[in-house]
Parts: sequence; structure tokens; C-alpha cells
Amino acid sequence: MHRLRVDKLLVSRSDPLRGDLEVEGSKNAALPLLAAVLLTAEEMQLSNLPMLQDTKTMLAILAGMGVEYSQRGNCLSLEAPKTVEIFPCTRLARAMRASFLLAGPLLARFGEFCIGLPGGCQIGERSIDQHIEGLSALGARIETVDSQIQAVAPAGGLTAARIHLSVPTVTGTENLMMAASLARGESVITNAACDPEVVTLAQCLIRMGAKIRGHGTRTIRIEGVRSLGGTCYSIPPDRIEAGSYLAAVAATGGRVRLTGIRPFVLQSTLRQLMQAGGCIETTDDTVKLDMKGQRPQPFSLTTGYYPAFPTDLQAPFMVLATVAKGVSRIEETVFENRFHQVQAFRQMGADIELQSDNRAAVVTGVDKLVGIQAVASDLRAAFSLIVAALRAEGETEIRGLEHLDRGYWSPELKLAALGAPIERVAG
Repeated sequence: MHRLRVDKLLVSRSDPLRGDLEVEGSKNAALPLLAAVLLTAEEMQLSNLPMLQDTKTMLAILAGMGVEYSQRGNCLSLEAPKTVEIFPCTRLARAMRASFLLAGPLLARFGEFCIGLPGGCQIGERSIDQHIEGLSALGARIETVDSQIQAVAPAGGLTAARIHLSVPTVTGTENLMMAASLARGESVITNAACDPEVVTLAQCLIRMGAKIRGHGTRTIRIEGVRSLGGTCYSIPPDRIEAGSYLAAVAATGGRVRLTGIRPFVLQSTLRQLMQAGGCIETTDDTVKLDMKGQRPQPFSLTTGYYPAFPTDLQAPFMVLATVAKGVSRIEETVFENRFHQVQAFRQMGADIELQSDNRAAVVTGVDKLVGIQAVASDLRAAFSLIVAALRAEGETEIRGLEHLDRGYWSPELKLAALGAPIERVAG
């Protein structure tokens, strides 16, 4: 019997990180675009696809459903047959929450689906109720049987509806937008998410022949069409990956030039870095950060729905607060269980007090952290452990890399290129 390889990262205290870094394609944009392949019988071509564990999982699910694809580098050609397996692999579907993005396309084009309850990082309440309520409003009959969500569209297909989201869920907006693209009549989604990834999906759907207006605002209108065609689309750069590496560089007092990034999607992140003492310069497709060898300044940070500061960057930015020269306050308003990293940071010597039912943290900066053995609990907390380790005396050992690999391509190679003492070894 062969044992599965279990890797770990070994990270030591770093001098200020310096250099250039190219940003990968966006994971959170790629996943709904892969799901959209099911909306057409024609070939789809996606370029700049990030080869992460989550995208590999989505491709494996699609292949199991009958979608054929070929890959050359980071360019992918995909084609869904006229009939597909409407029961995605339960084991794979439960590996990530984004698997439920298949529901809208399956229901709209094939009239039914059966998907296992999705999984993903355990960071708080991430209900799919709004997906289900929205799809029901479009006419689907949905029920849960033995941890499987089953749905059937009416005989004549989905019908347009007005759908109000109680919170601007990104995947909910994307799922309903895809489903409504093939529904009869004009659907309206209010309190929709306006994240760049939603805009990306809408732009791709429009190229496929969809009629969508208002994407990027809280009200999206979708006039259903009879069918959608194929298209070629380039996946935009990952704003969360960009913000993560900016946090790592800022924590070490370094400087970096990010290439292949759109600064306008990073506005809240760049404002936060300037508050922490960073000097920022931007062009149309680059961001420069220079901390001039200094420790971060204390700051206040509140996460929120786009265009507010992204919850996915809260953990890496908390590291800046742990080593800042003063007291910072961080408030988490999106998820109620997103301070997983705090326990590990405290073991490293950080001074963090949780308040407001663990929805806020008061962080008093310390002169140094110390290395520990840590296990990552979720995707973004995993990267934050690396950032903290770069400021810790001695060596830090980080396990739980299955979380990290879901959203970051070889971060040990990228950080090493900036001068970080980091390596991945077999556990």
C-alpha cells in the first residue's frame, strides 16, 4: 500500500523581500467560467487558467460529466456534449464550495441536476440557501435527499423572475446569472454582488450571446436567450493573490513590482497598505510597493463586500498588525469564523485580543515573532502563516498545505524568487 505524500513548508526569518512578481490568473474568476462551459454545445477556449488544486478539481468534475478538454500550457479548450452526466462526482463536489456553480448551468441547459452538498474552507456560515431560493424563483423544483440536492426545471424550461439577495453573495449572483441567461423573459437580481469576478463572468456570457446589463452594480438584468455559443476568453489576474504577496512584502519591509495586475481592482487593498506606511506607484498593469525597510504602521481595517476590503486578505494583513509599531484594530464583517490564524499567531508571540464575539481583533505590535510548528486550517490562513513565519526568529514548519494549494501556485517558488528562505519538503 502506498502512502499519500504529505508536504510541509520550512520557513525562516527573511530580510526585506525584493523583486518582480507576475500575478497568476484568478481562481475565483476561473471557477465560474469553467462552469459556464455547460451552457453551450460549442467549444470554449479559456486562457491564463491558473493550475491550482481547485481548478484541477473542477476540471475533474467536468470530465466525469462528459466534458472533453485539451490543454496547452495555461490555455484550455473545452466542449460539453449535447447530453451530460447530471450527477457530478459527490466526492469531488464536496471538496470545494464552488462546485455548486454547476447547478445553474445544468438546470438552465439540461433541465435538472443532482449535486452533493458542497464543502470548502470552514470559515463560517456560507449557506447556499440564496442559490436555492433564486433557482426556485426561476421555476425549479428543488429538494434535498440523503445530502444530495436534486432539482428539476419545468417542462418549458426556466422562467424569468425578480430575485432579491439578502446578502450580495458572489457565487449566488454568478449561479443565478448563468441560469437566467437561458430562462424565458427578463430576470432582475437585486443586491447582487458587484465583485470583479462577477463582471468577468458577465462579460464572458455576453460574448457567448447572453443579454446582460448592470453587472458591476447592485442590480443586474438578464434577458434570457434560446441558446449560447462558444467564445475565447482570457482569465484576468488574481487580485487576492496580488494582495497576499503585497502583504508578505510589506511585513518584511521590502519592495516589489507586481506585473500583470489591474490596480483598480485593488483600490481598498492599496489604501490599506498606504495606511500601513507603504509607498505605492501604479501603471495600467503594474503595482509597485516600497516599505523602505521599515516596520508597518498601525492601522484600522474592516472587511466587507466589494468594493470594501476583501475578507480573503484579512488574515495576511493581520500579520502586518502583529509586527506594526503600535495598536491596530481589525473587524471581520463577512464571516463569523475567520480568525483561525489567531491561535497560531499567539503561539508565535503576537499580542492579539479578540472582541465582539470574535468578530474584531485588537492587535498590539511586537518587536519579534518566534517560529513554531503550525497546521493550516483554511486557504487564506495558510498563506498568513507563511507571512508570519517570514518575520519569526528561527524556523517555522507549516503543514496542511492541501488548503494552500487550492488557491496559490507554488508560493514557495515565488517567495524564494524574492529572497525568502522557504522550501517545500516531504513530510
